[in-house]
Amino acid sequence: MKLKLWLYRLIQSVVLQRRLEVHTRFNRVLPVGDYLSDRWEKARYLGFGEGSTIYDSSLVFGEVKVAEHTWIGPFTILDGSGGKLTIGSHCSISAGVQIYTHDTVRRSLSAGQEKIDVAPTSIGANCYIGPNTIISKGVTIGDNVVIGANSLVNKDIPSGKKAFGTPCRVVGESS
Repeated sequence: MKLKLWLYRLIQSVVLQRRLEVHTRFNRVLPVGDYLSDRWEKARYLGFGEGSTIYDSSLVFGEVKVAEHTWIGPFTILDGSGGKLTIGSHCSISAGVQIYTHDTVRRSLSAGQEKIDVAPTSIGANCYIGPNTIISKGVTIGDNVVIGANSLVNKDIPSGKKAFGTPCRVVGESS
């Protein structure tokens, strides 16, 4: 019991010290896991490209490949469990983004008789995916694309485009 209490106090001390450092330097407060976990180390552990980062609060399932210098924000879901999910280099995947390679619509409607639908999903290089965007299975997003916040991307977006909405629609050029 004494060991548990000692360990708890040690962790609490580390978290409080790290919280103060992060708040002082960046004026932000994070979930406890993000004080104990290093974003760069988690990305390396997952086999992501050099210089990429992913928050501890992000969930990663299945086969997910991320190229170099890509930032994966907090509270994201990268679900490669239904097929390969690939994200290119120099991307920003904002907070709350969900990216899928499967869905269970037909399986649910058939009372479990149909298989889970799967398809690979891909995001090119130099893309910005706005906060709380959902990218459906099988979607391909080209290079140099901007996707606005709160979008539902359920069809491909060509390279060099700006798109947003539910459903997502191309509205212009990204540059």
